[in-house]
Amino acid sequence: MNLTAPETPDDPQPAVGPEPSGAPVRTAPAEPSVNTFQVDLRGLVDLLSHHLYSSPRVYVRELLQNAVDAVTARLAHDPSAPAGIRLTATGDAVVMEDSGIGLTAEEVHTLLATIGRSSKRDALDSARQEFLGQFGIGLLACFVVARQIRVVSRSARKPGEPPVEWLAADDGSYTVRTLPDEARPEPGTTVRLEPRPGAEEWTDPQRVAELARDFGSLLPYEVTFTGPDTTDRPLTERPAVWDRPHPTPTARRVALAAHCARVFGFTPLDSIDLDLPVAGVRGVAYVLPSATSPAGRAAHRVYLKGMLLTDRADNLLPDWAFFVRVVLDTDTLRPTASRENLYDDETLAAVRDALGGRVRQWLTELAAGDPDRLAAFLSVHHLGVKSMARHDAELFRLMLPWLPFETSDGQVTLDEFVRSHPQVHFTRTVEEFRQVSPIAAAHGLGIVNGGYTYDTDLIALLPQVREGVTVSELDAGAVTAHLDPVDPRQELALSGFLATARARLDPLGCDVALRAYQPVTVPALYLDDREARHERDRAAAEEGADPLWSDILGALRGAAPRARLVLNHNNPLVRRIAAITDADLTGTAVESLYGQALLMAQRPLRPADTSLLNRAFLGLLEWATHPTTTARDPQENDQ
Repeated sequence: MNLTAPETPDDPQPAVGPEPSGAPVRTAPAEPSVNTFQVDLRGLVDLLSHHLYSSPRVYVRELLQNAVDAVTARLAHDPSAPAGIRLTATGDAVVMEDSGIGLTAEEVHTLLATIGRSSKRDALDSARQEFLGQFGIGLLACFVVARQIRVVSRSARKPGEPPVEWLAADDGSYTVRTLPDEARPEPGTTVRLEPRPGAEEWTDPQRVAELARDFGSLLPYEVTFTGPDTTDRPLTERPAVWDRPHPTPTARRVALAAHCARVFGFTPLDSIDLDLPVAGVRGVAYVLPSATSPAGRAAHRVYLKGMLLTDRADNLLPDWAFFVRVVLDTDTLRPTASRENLYDDETLAAVRDALGGRVRQWLTELAAGDPDRLAAFLSVHHLGVKSMARHDAELFRLMLPWLPFETSDGQVTLDEFVRSHPQVHFTRTVEEFRQVSPIAAAHGLGIVNGGYTYDTDLIALLPQVREGVTVSELDAGAVTAHLDPVDPRQELALSGFLATARARLDPLGCDVALRAYQPVTVPALYLDDREARHERDRAAAEEGADPLWSDILGALRGAAPRARLVLNHNNPLVRRIAAITDADLTGTAVESLYGQALLMAQRPLRPADTSLLNRAFLGLLEWATHPTTTARDPQENDQ
């Protein structure tokens, strides 16, 4: 799409056929005219600035990119040629000068005035993988901040031709003319931008220097910056910090930590080398010193052949590796059209897997050779390791002696826990674990809290990595079986009390059992399992359904175990309630114990449960205000 208006082709004359007598006149269809798309440069700049590029700052990157590509092309043409790039900012203008391949007058017309046309597409195509630019819109992107662009260039391939000037304005017009030899004695190109009104902040010398250093610090050629004080300052810092020699491993860690603090703003817990020569990737991953959310989007810093591509890459690592931040340089991954992120293709997927493997390898090396650093890491990022271990049985086996879990024996590793409890029970919720854990610990029942993220999945993997270990979800029967039975004679003496209790709770789908257990302060324990909860939910839905759905839900009724209220015979309150001779008062007291146990288990209350709690509370209040059956309200005596 050319910036200049095309010549209008002559309209072809229609062919006229013979006119047979009495027949209508027919003409041959006209040949379609060929036209060329026209481009509104201001509209294009608006599109670039508001939709393709995230900020006008990218114009500095485009200037650097063109200069680097020009130098690369010249070195491919003449390996002994100089390789220098200078950026100058005075406030009134920004100038980029390079000793690159340069352009002839014909190439200026062809390449600079045609959108989507890049010199890298045609010239030196065999070496194109060395170029940074790919899309042929870089120089036009400078119109985001410039009202005028002046390019003076001299070709290294045709040094006998004079230098040429291309002068373009933001209204889409441009001129081309040749200049005297002294205007550009040596091959190369000079680009001069004059800022548009309102864009002066982006051409401020200090701002330009900061942007150029940010984008180009790892470029392969020396880049210098000159400001209003005419002092030359280097912008490149080669080699990259992870490739520099250091006298000791400690000195290297200190240098990497300082780099992380400068780039990301934190001192890392550790650093992981990311050296993948086959994938064309070299860099370092920094381990965050504090816990972070797995749902947060990571922001990694990616360079493409030394040019900063993005500092917000979020598709570079597997999702589980949310505990690291990466800086790397690559020459194989593809950029998006805006050159502000990575194109998610098969190559990136392979690199992502390889980088994830490198993080796993680092963990393996820590476990084998530096347990103190591993323990420090896991104290902060055990959640990320658990996420990895779900899909990697070997990693899970390796991490078993280190990963902490909440158990009935306290905060221990599963490796330590299964030594005492080869039969592992787990709960699916934190509330259920906290209710049962004190009682289970007192009676030797091994329970693991599976209510935290990833824990249930990992507990289920235990039999794969530890022989002789069985895993099952905690159910009411397992807990009840571990509690001490009551003497048969005492239980027989309390048969009337238990019958009353069972009759009261049967409509709620709850059985009653009597056991003796610790701690004594717990009067009753409400137990259920997943099947019992499903049956409970089905019954609740059946109660509120219309006749059709009620019949359907009734047909789904199964033989699933019911919930169970386990009364503690060691508790003095339970024994006093069992001694009450008034059956109604006994039933009300049992309902109160049921409601209290249900609240302690933090189970959702059904309407029937809420009604029971209200009824039990009012019943006990009524009994408390009339402690004997002989006491009557005075108004009742009058009646």
